[in-house]
Order: sequence, then C-alpha cells, then structure tokens
Amino acid sequence: MERPASEEIRGIVVGPKEEVDEFFERKIGLISVVIISLSAMLGSGLFVLPALAMLEMGGGSIPVGGIWLAYLLAAIVVLPAAISKSELASAMPFTGGTYVYIQKTFGALIGTISGLGLWANFMLKSAFALIGFKAYLWAIEAAIGDMIERELEIDIQVAALLLLVLIIIINIRGLKSIKRVQTPIILSATTFLLGLSLWSLISMPINWDSVLSREAFGSGISAVATTAAFVFVSYAGVTKIAAVGGEIKNPHKNIPNGILLALLISCFLYVFITFSMAAVLSPSEYMEEDDSHHARHDPVYIFAETVGGELIGTIAAIFSVVVMTSMAVAGMMAASRFPFAMAKDRLIPDAFGRVHSKFQTPQLSIIFTGLSMGLAITFLPVHDVAELASGFKIMIFIMINVSVIILRTSSSSHNWYSPEWKSPMYPFMQFFGILAGIWLLILMGFEALIGASTAIILGILIFKSYGVKYNESIISPWDTFLLIIRNSDEVEIRRKKAAFFSVNTRNDNDLDMDEFTLAMNYLKPDVYETQYLSNLFSQLDRNKNGRISLEEFIEIDEDTLNLYSSEAE
Repeated sequence: MERPASEEIRGIVVGPKEEVDEFFERKIGLISVVIISLSAMLGSGLFVLPALAMLEMGGGSIPVGGIWLAYLLAAIVVLPAAISKSELASAMPFTGGTYVYIQKTFGALIGTISGLGLWANFMLKSAFALIGFKAYLWAIEAAIGDMIERELEIDIQVAALLLLVLIIIINIRGLKSIKRVQTPIILSATTFLLGLSLWSLISMPINWDSVLSREAFGSGISAVATTAAFVFVSYAGVTKIAAVGGEIKNPHKNIPNGILLALLISCFLYVFITFSMAAVLSPSEYMEEDDSHHARHDPVYIFAETVGGELIGTIAAIFSVVVMTSMAVAGMMAASRFPFAMAKDRLIPDAFGRVHSKFQTPQLSIIFTGLSMGLAITFLPVHDVAELASGFKIMIFIMINVSVIILRTSSSSHNWYSPEWKSPMYPFMQFFGILAGIWLLILMGFEALIGASTAIILGILIFKSYGVKYNESIISPWDTFLLIIRNSDEVEIRRKKAAFFSVNTRNDNDLDMDEFTLAMNYLKPDVYETQYLSNLFSQLDRNKNGRISLEEFIEIDEDTLNLYSSEAE
C-alpha cells in the first residue's frame, strides 16, 4: 500500500507553528497589554460615538440619554468572545490574532476571508479615530487663535493626512515607540475624564429622568439592543492585543489577564462617563445647532465646556485629539499584522510578509494600511463607518465563539490544540455569545451584512487567484467537526492514520516497537504502560517479524485495548 498524500493527514499531525513570529521579540508585559488594549478602545467609542448613539437610541429623530445601558449590554455580549479569544490566544500566542485562530480552525479559504475582513475592520476603526481627530481640531484652532489674538485657519483635512504620515512612521519604528507614546496618554486622559465626570455629578444639577426614565431608553429593549450593536465597535480593541501575540511576554497568562482586565476597565469608563454626560447635559445639546437630526462629532468637548468652561473644553479637545491619535497608532499596528500573517501563510504576495531591516516591522503592510486609512478619512461618512465596523466585529466575535467549540470537539484528532488557559462555563458561555451576537445582527438589519459580504467576495477572489496556488489541502478542525457529526468511525480511522505516519519516518508502512509506542502515545498521551504496549504489539505482529502494518494498526479497537490491558496486569 502506498502512503497517502501528505495532505490527507496534514492539519492533524501538523498544528500551528510560530513561524510568523520569528522576527519579533517578546517584550510586552501585562501593563502594556492593558494599555494597548485600552488605547485601541478609548478613542472614537468615547469621544465620537456617544452623541451618535443618543440619536440612534432615539430612533434617529430625538436624542435620548440612556446610552450607558447600551454600552453595558455591548460589554456583556463581548464577554464570551473575550473569554474565548483568551483561550485561543493561550493555545496559539502568535502574531495575527483572530486571523490565525479562524484560519487554523476553518482552513485557508475562510482564513483569507477573515484576514481581509479583519484588516478592513481594524483599518476603518483606526480611520474612524482620525475622523474624530478632525472634529476636535477646530476647538484647538479657535483656542490658539484667541491666544495670538488673530484668526487662525488650519486646513483640517490636510492636518489629518499629515498626522497619518506621522502614525505610519511611528508604526514602522516599532512597538517601543508606540508604548512610549501611549502609556502617558491613556493614563492622563482617563484620569481627566473620570475627574471631569465625577466633578460634573457633584457640582451640577442632575436630571435623573434623562438617564433612568423609560423615555431615556427610546422605544425600549429593542432600541437599547440596536444601540448596543451600533456601539459594539467601541469594544473591538479589547482583544486587539492578540494580533501581536508573538510579541507578548508570558502570553499564556498575560493575554487572557490583559484582555479581561481591559474589558472590565473600559466597560466601567464607558458606562460611568456616558451616564454623566447625559445626566448633567440634555442630549439635545449634543446635536448640531441648526439640525437636531444630526449629532455632533465632538461630544466630549461640549460636555467639558459646559462643566468647566472654555479652558476645560479646550483641554478636553486636546486630550481628544491626542487619544484619537494614540488609538489610530494602535489600530494601524494591529491592522498591519493581518496582511503580514496572511503573507506568511502564502495567501497573499510575500512582499507583505517582509520586515524592515532595522526596525523589524512589516513596512509594506503598514504603508498599505496607512494609504487605505487616508482614503477612508477623505471619503467615508462617520455613521456608516461605525455601523459597518460594528456589524462585522459582531460576526467575527460569533466566529471566535464557534471556533472554541469546534476546536474543543475535535481536539482528540487535532491534539496540537492544548490551551493553557481554558474558558470557564464551557460551552454555555460560547452559546450565549453566539446567540446574543445573532440577536444584535438581526436588530441591525441589512446594513450590517454589507461589509461582511464585500469581505467574502473579495476574499474568495483573492484565494482563488493567488492563495490556492500555494496552499496544500489540509484536514482542518472544521472538517473533523463535520465528520464527527456524519461518521465518527471515520474520524477514528483518520486519527490512527495520522498517528501512524507521524512516527513512520522510513515511509515503509510498517512500525517497529519504538515507533508503535510513540504512535500509541500520540493517540492517548501518558496513558499506556510499557508492558501493556509490549503485549499488544506482540499480538498484533502476526508474522512475528517485529513490525506491524497500517491495516493492523487501524484494526485496534477498545475491546483489543481492554484485553491486553488485562493481560498486562
């Protein structure tokens, strides 16, 4: 009998390799994990979205103030995916994050689609931050004009594009530069906003009806859920750190701990600050003066100026601009890693996988991401970007929860999946995340499917035109999962073939005693004793030539194992 083609057992014998991380040094600790995650969230979700969310919850016509509940609900729906991604990251702490997990679970085609969609999602969210940057720059422009006692005109669009060039340079120079910039920015901005919100609740009249009455939540639970889906993108950064998992120290602990801690902190900040914004200032104040059906993009400035005056408002605008910049830096960093990882998997051209000779960063991927962000901030409207980004992020989080279920179910065949940190309350946590995500998508409507449909079509075209030429067909955990449902006996035969050929280095379709021992330990590690395996081998070796064939190895069943286990005793 000829040995089956390598693709017949690849994916079972061969698990994910850390080959995409060979260029990166693990130098990010727990504090940096939390800081980078927070910097990826506490941007547009806090400085731009609140006013848009007030209008969304009010049905698009009357802004209402109960958006704090939408942020809380969104965090609850994010939690299962954060837990699932923590488990996946502890098993595969590699650069590429979500793309790697989905690609290893479902195969190259779905991996191409998810990688493209994830890149677009993170790129758009980073561009969204720069759109917010433009919204706050006018306040700084006016303040500087007052200081120099003459009118100052800044071309805001040109300023945003120049900032984008700076962000590209920072990313090419590497994570040390990014960490050095982000840490003081996030700590200072968070302290300022918390202090401002607390002071507003102490010093100003509070309109409790604006945040707690029935009218504060629009049409009710459906309005809250629809708004939660809309602001879902605010939490997209909570798991973004997994995209640079190959650069994190002690990833099996720091990734899950960092993700969950960042989610807890960000949820508190979103709920407390948006509650304060709506409680001390009427939601209508966050709308355009000449059109109550259009939300302003600088709600934090409006809030700060009302609470503390023009100076505090200007300080808030400066913090907003700086935090938006920080968010865009972190977003570009994560987005650029998806093409890098895809190139290493030979799904897109190799050029995207090359790194800078000095800074060891994926320069072409960073530049390509930056150019795409430039187009986005020039041509795309804010509301549509937020909605598309949120819709696709919900779908990705659904896929993350599904991936854990598939990998757990098929792990006996794909024993490379061995997470050091496992999800509590499995699989109930994952099923809750899947069902809650589907519910939010249904409430969002057709628009939520546009981004995903585009990613699917482009992903298929890219894979069929390029990736399929360079990728071997492998047995993915998804293939095994489907086979378990249809024919569990065939799954066991496949496992035995994989174990057989993983140790049969001579390619002669026979195993000696040493190889047989390795193969049995592949099937069930640290279960069989030496005397037991010796008795079993002797009985299977019918012609007594010191070898057993593939057919004889496959014929081993539980009755045979139990019989020779008794003899060994």
